Amino acid sequence: MKTWEIQGFGLHNLKRSDREIPRPGKGQILVKVAAASLNFRDKAIIAEMYLPHLMKMPIIPLSDIAGTVVELGDGVTKYNVGDRVMSHLFPTWKSGVRHPTDVSENALGGPVDGGLAEYIVLDENAAVRSPDSLTDIEASTLPIAALTAWTALFAHSPLRSGQTVVTLGTGGVALFAVQFAKAIGAKVIALSGSDDKLELLRKLGADEVINYNLNPEWQNKILELTDGIGADNVIDIVGGESISRSVQAVANGGQVSIIGFLGGTTASIDLLPVIFKAVQIRGILVGGLDAFEKMVDFIETHNIKPIIEKVYPFDETLEAFAHVDRGPVGKLVIEIN
Repeated sequence: MKTWEIQGFGLHNLKRSDREIPRPGKGQILVKVAAASLNFRDKAIIAEMYLPHLMKMPIIPLSDIAGTVVELGDGVTKYNVGDRVMSHLFPTWKSGVRHPTDVSENALGGPVDGGLAEYIVLDENAAVRSPDSLTDIEASTLPIAALTAWTALFAHSPLRSGQTVVTLGTGGVALFAVQFAKAIGAKVIALSGSDDKLELLRKLGADEVINYNLNPEWQNKILELTDGIGADNVIDIVGGESISRSVQAVANGGQVSIIGFLGGTTASIDLLPVIFKAVQIRGILVGGLDAFEKMVDFIETHNIKPIIEKVYPFDETLEAFAHVDRGPVGKLVIEIN
């Protein structure tokens, strides 16, 4: 089968390769991959930024795929040949909000081989059926971006109708968060750095939008728009020094959901607002299989569609990875077949 491999750190070491088609073992399914989506995690792995001590080359990259089951291993009962499925980044995380200690060692796309190939073998209990309402290209965007947004909003302190959520940027997680929040009747205040992107956020349902280039102290604008109360949940995808602004923007007892590290992996924050506002600062590590399945039902019920900036052919994988650095609006997808 055709595939791409990470043969060493650095994008120049992402190479085309050929491997034998894998065979499913007991309790496993063989999936013909239709599409795979990119996440910042994929670029960070190649750039030696993401748990490099775990990465044993060569590795087939990309954790997020959608495709069709074409062969069953012994004992498989959950799926049949012809079923459409998606992968789950953390195969050992079956349920609950607390992840097992071994999730990173077993994560798809590094250190375990991922889905940038014609076929992939998945454990039957580490796959999720694709929504009937989405194509394979659309479904491939769900495993990390959508599930991360879902976990941030609903897993720990579930967002309710009438509450306020703040989203930063127009990446995949932020855009799914806007759509999920609006679907339950929450108020959304969305931030971006360009008027064109703010217009997209409005079309997705954002109640208020803020250009953070024109409002660098955007936390003050959040307080103004909430009558001094603050937001119930701030979806912080930037990290770094952005966390201090998020703490200032959140309401008493509210949650700051730390998802990304585009602005850096370290931060200096004043602890007094954290203490006196009783702020929950919570790291969000995607989510478990049970949450993924609930999210799929929600997406179908509310007819939610991912925003995809571009679909690349398999042969243009290097261009797709380079596009990650430019900050796509929504998701990037590589079509395999």
